[in-house]
Amino acid sequence: MKSLIKKIIVVSSLLIILINGLYGYIGPGAGFAFLTSFLILFLTFFLALFSIFSWPFRFILRTIKGKKAYKKGKIDQVVIIGLDGLDPELTEKLMKEGKLPNLLKIKKEGTFTRLKTTTPAISPVAWSSFITGVNPGKHNIFDFLSRDPKTYLPDLSSARIGKAKKTISIGKYSIPVGKPEIKLLRKSKSFWNILGEKGIFSTVLRVPITFPPEKFNGVCLSGMCVPDLKGSQGTFSFYTTDKEKVKKFTGGISYELERKGNTIYGYLSGPLNTLLREEEELRLPFTIRLNGNSNEVELEISNEKIKLKKGEYSDWIKVIFRPGLGIKVYGICRFLVTQISPHFEMYVTPINIDPEKPALPISHPFIYSIYLAKLFGNFVTLGLANDTWALNEGILDDETFLKQCYLNHEDWEKILFNSLDKMKKGLCVCVFETTDSIQHMFWRYMEKDHPALGNKKINEKYRKEIENLYIRMDELIGKIRKKLGKKSILFVISDHGFKSFSRGINLNSWLYLNGYLTLKPGKEESGEWFQDVDWSKTKAYALGLGGIYINLKGRESKGTVNPGEEKEKLKKELIQKLTGLKDEEKGKIGITKVYDAEKIYKGPYIENAPDLIIGYNQGYRASWDSVTGKVTKTIFEDNTKNWSGDHCIDPSHVPGVFFCTEKIKNKEPELIDIAPTVLKLFGVDIPSFIDGKALIE
Repeated sequence: MKSLIKKIIVVSSLLIILINGLYGYIGPGAGFAFLTSFLILFLTFFLALFSIFSWPFRFILRTIKGKKAYKKGKIDQVVIIGLDGLDPELTEKLMKEGKLPNLLKIKKEGTFTRLKTTTPAISPVAWSSFITGVNPGKHNIFDFLSRDPKTYLPDLSSARIGKAKKTISIGKYSIPVGKPEIKLLRKSKSFWNILGEKGIFSTVLRVPITFPPEKFNGVCLSGMCVPDLKGSQGTFSFYTTDKEKVKKFTGGISYELERKGNTIYGYLSGPLNTLLREEEELRLPFTIRLNGNSNEVELEISNEKIKLKKGEYSDWIKVIFRPGLGIKVYGICRFLVTQISPHFEMYVTPINIDPEKPALPISHPFIYSIYLAKLFGNFVTLGLANDTWALNEGILDDETFLKQCYLNHEDWEKILFNSLDKMKKGLCVCVFETTDSIQHMFWRYMEKDHPALGNKKINEKYRKEIENLYIRMDELIGKIRKKLGKKSILFVISDHGFKSFSRGINLNSWLYLNGYLTLKPGKEESGEWFQDVDWSKTKAYALGLGGIYINLKGRESKGTVNPGEEKEKLKKELIQKLTGLKDEEKGKIGITKVYDAEKIYKGPYIENAPDLIIGYNQGYRASWDSVTGKVTKTIFEDNTKNWSGDHCIDPSHVPGVFFCTEKIKNKEPELIDIAPTVLKLFGVDIPSFIDGKALIE
């Protein structure tokens, strides 16, 4: 009886964490929601009892169902490794040079070919099609950003987090009643959900557009689009005692530190405290103590003292914010001292959701991230984990950015290999963003005349950094193959390839200069997010990385274009003028093709898509100003940022890679074909709504 009571207490404590995590969280625009301590204890005690006494029956049922499930297929295990952005041309070149022996072996024994990506070739769109086996018209993801037709302002396309509908005011507090909204906007059904219905277990690790995680027969650690603790997609902090360096950054915030002798005072900026009737930012003070001329300082934060060495990342440090009413919100971050004298400077990663005490559901089941944290210690949870903007803004240098990428990558490898060791049957999917991040930032070193280099010579140290990256990924594939049994099949895929990004095109500037977008009287340029646009006279506008929207009556709040004939005429006109748009300064074509969404997509969510999708030529992409809704007089401009490679171009230029340890029947596979192929391998019927075709008989 004592052991039973002990087990109840353990399970109860875990379920308290679970319920606190589900109902007590903070997010972008969302307040805290919580149950009283009594109610939590009451619920968790009985949930724990039910869990313990029903466990033998659930175990027997799962075992019986599982044995039946695997009888229909000819394999026991499918492992899919996603190497985001791995480019087929570079892969082919390095295989010919003998530098990717493990991938070359798969090519010889099984299959290697190019993999047709989605339109547009943007990661959230592509991985959503991978997950569901359907075109974007059926899964509702068309870009990183979508737009609110009422306000013309951007929204994150993949997830929505909102406040509880009702609150109770008690003194200075505004306490939410009920559960806040946390919703995945990707539609259709994941293929691991379909497998789970047939009793086949899946492990899904860091796959983009899996936040918030769905319920299915398996475990999931969410990937791209998991927010940081502030509710953003990653906001870094830069601290300095030099007030001249305190300025506005894209992707981060700078803070001036107060110095008194050898002691420096500052604070971490946390989420908004929406428990208060008058919301304010939560702050966590810290102290830095200098040690003479030493390259080491002492950080004191959250009642901990940590030694920081200049140029070395700290371990993940737990930080605790206290909004009141006894509530604690946990995060983790790394600190990097970049300079000690004459001025002290320090970089802090975005504050990640603590996987051990998650403030948002970042895994399924909720307790899975807690289990992983207990097993391996803290690990990065932010969806866009590698801080590309800190490198763009010069806060990180090339070396410290690479260190960050590979520290995160090592965490993901540990989690993957633990899963492979424990799961010999079922599906395992793991996506690594390392390949995408490093190619974005280091492509400039492969080109002698890339604008991002300016007048600088190519740093020979990094000229082969992308080649080294591919070699390292090849070694990873070799290690994975050693873990697989005889009845296992391995896929290695990428969602798209990569090309140079040397010139940007501001679509909004083109629309303005050609009379399709109008600014308010007296304005010749507009700030971000269409600040000075006159919507009453505007026919079309661009938002995101590749889309143009018609300012349509009945859809946009201030629409000017009539549906039907007028809309179709305008689309044809824009397609004709933008196709083959020439960059006169460089003498090159900037846009190779313009796609009409209604002709390339099918499904119930086409109305949410941009009306036109721009297919940029190699070397071109939407300019940084175009993405954020700025209107200027400049259409073409050099891209001088370290972010020098990209894939948000015409999909025909950037197919992904497809490796499989088995031969396939279709020599021109598409990303949407992976889902039905896996279903067929396990002997599961392919649902009629899936657009893709099975690649293996």
